[in-house]
Amino acid sequence: MSTIATPATSPAPLPREGFTARQYATCFSGIVWREALRFLHQRERFVSALVRPLLWLFIFAAGFRQVLGVSIVPPYQTYILYEVYITPGLIGMIQLFNGMQSSLSMVYDRETGSMKTLLVSPMPRWFLIVSKLSAGVAVSIVQVYVFFAIAWFWDVKPPVMGYLYVLPALVLSGLMLGGLGMLLSSLIQQLENFAGVMNFVIFPMYFASSALYPLWRVQESSPLLYQICLVNPFTHAVELIRFALYGQMNLTALAVVLGCTALFLGGAILAYDPSRGLINRKRG
Repeated sequence: MSTIATPATSPAPLPREGFTARQYATCFSGIVWREALRFLHQRERFVSALVRPLLWLFIFAAGFRQVLGVSIVPPYQTYILYEVYITPGLIGMIQLFNGMQSSLSMVYDRETGSMKTLLVSPMPRWFLIVSKLSAGVAVSIVQVYVFFAIAWFWDVKPPVMGYLYVLPALVLSGLMLGGLGMLLSSLIQQLENFAGVMNFVIFPMYFASSALYPLWRVQESSPLLYQICLVNPFTHAVELIRFALYGQMNLTALAVVLGCTALFLGGAILAYDPSRGLINRKRG
């Protein structure tokens, strides 16, 4: 008796509609709590995130204080010391490194199989990605405010309300940089390769920006570098933070950060969709 072979069929995907607000909140809180536990268990990650900017603040800025003082430029209304100027850039550094570290955990989860468990959840994939990204942003904001507290003793004292005004800017810049990290993590197949990609992205973005020097000084020394700084999303994230600290709004920086956030986050959501994204195409 012959048997008729039937083509193998994959199981139907679980329905992704009809979730209640409570179910969304439970899923979101679970992802955030998992990231918080990971952060608490990796204390060296917290320390390393602060060591880098503090070294720049205590050593580099102190050494160049008399040479690189900044004249009156918006949003500042008077002459400022160099360490005051670079503080927004150092905050951006914290968020940039944290975004890359969070995306590194995505690569690790993919290698260990944890990512598959997350992506086959019946919850919408965009919601899972945004929840993961939001958890990383929350961690980076905690790191930033700890840095603020330490920098206060180094005479870096923005207006008191600036600590509150800067919070939305930190959220937006964190989402943009975290989205960039997630998009990059979708292109990396092996954990060992990610360190090189991180260095290739982090250091050019940081040094080719307004984090260390005002753009007018960059323009005077190198018009080409000035143009590169203008198209660097990190420049606009730093300027958004800088203006927010003093209760002002930089509309150009806001528009660029919002646009780049949508672009990077949209690319990450598409890339982590197994039916359409980069992960599926690479494995195929």
